[in-house]
Amino acid sequence: MIGAVCAGLLAACASVPRPDTGTPAATANLDDAVVAETWVSDGDPADEIDSLAVWPTEDGQAWLIATAKATHRLIVFDAASGRRLRTVGERGDGPGRFNRPNGIAVFGDLLFVVERDNHRVQALHLPDFAPLGTFGADVLRSPYGLWVDETSPQQLQLFVTDSFMADYRTGTLPPVEEMSQRVKRFRVDLDEQGRPHAQYQGAFGDTSAAGMLRIVESIAGDPAHDRLLIADEDRRVGSTLRDYALDGKYRDRDLPAFDAEAEGVSLWACDADTGYWIATDQERPTRFRVFDRETLQPRGVFSGRTVANTDGQALYAAALPNFPAGALFVQHDDRAVAAFDLRDIAQALRLDPGCVE
Repeated sequence: MIGAVCAGLLAACASVPRPDTGTPAATANLDDAVVAETWVSDGDPADEIDSLAVWPTEDGQAWLIATAKATHRLIVFDAASGRRLRTVGERGDGPGRFNRPNGIAVFGDLLFVVERDNHRVQALHLPDFAPLGTFGADVLRSPYGLWVDETSPQQLQLFVTDSFMADYRTGTLPPVEEMSQRVKRFRVDLDEQGRPHAQYQGAFGDTSAAGMLRIVESIAGDPAHDRLLIADEDRRVGSTLRDYALDGKYRDRDLPAFDAEAEGVSLWACDADTGYWIATDQERPTRFRVFDRETLQPRGVFSGRTVANTDGQALYAAALPNFPAGALFVQHDDRAVAAFDLRDIAQALRLDPGCVE
């Protein structure tokens, strides 16, 4: 959640599968499926965890990397078990330091981290988290989320949401003409050593009442269907996901309004064309809304037994230890992370079984 608009560590320990953390939660809607979490990590509310990314390691394991906004660092978890492995960084504006890190994305051995209060994107190399450079500080004002797309070999494009406001205390939006700057686009070329070199490619955002991106954070794309889904958190007009094309044009379509705030969104690709979108409705418990990849028609809703107040999520559809068909990783109540087996989601919502075979 974008806290400034709406109103700053425990030792590593192995997680216990499906624990009861005692988090207060409302009763799920009667039409919701309940899917048990495979694990919920230990955590600390002081971290204020937000967004997640998955990086497969060379030994067949995977790391789940989370941004911790309030402690200005990254937290690395074992994706198979939820065990906390290490933290990376501290507050600052130098290389390898962060100031309110929020959005995060992985491409190959590159890690991109959006820093709201440093107004930039920082690139790091995995697995050593060596800093490779920063970009965007000259154009980003209050960046939050990002999505990375490979446009050709050694070339990427990054979409970064920029949720600057006229007055954060009151939630007053900028003038209409500035709403065309809600998403910034960068071209990133990778040199022979794999180091990124970024160029700003402009901004977009519809300025009509229907397609305007008022309070933005999460963004995800699907090149096969020329689609960007962008979460608008402004409940005053109905928080939802807005459907944009990759060229930045609003496609005159939104998903139905969410009950709370539309937060993290992930594409679950079953093959080149089919699959599902999973989006977070930030409630207690969190409701995860599932939509058809191509038509955006609703396919069901599920909640966990514990997970609540979720911001970011990351879907990994390849085999991992404990997750033969992949997993959905989600943030839990600003303090921890959790994992759902994709097979359990598919079974509970009667989705295409071929997607988890």
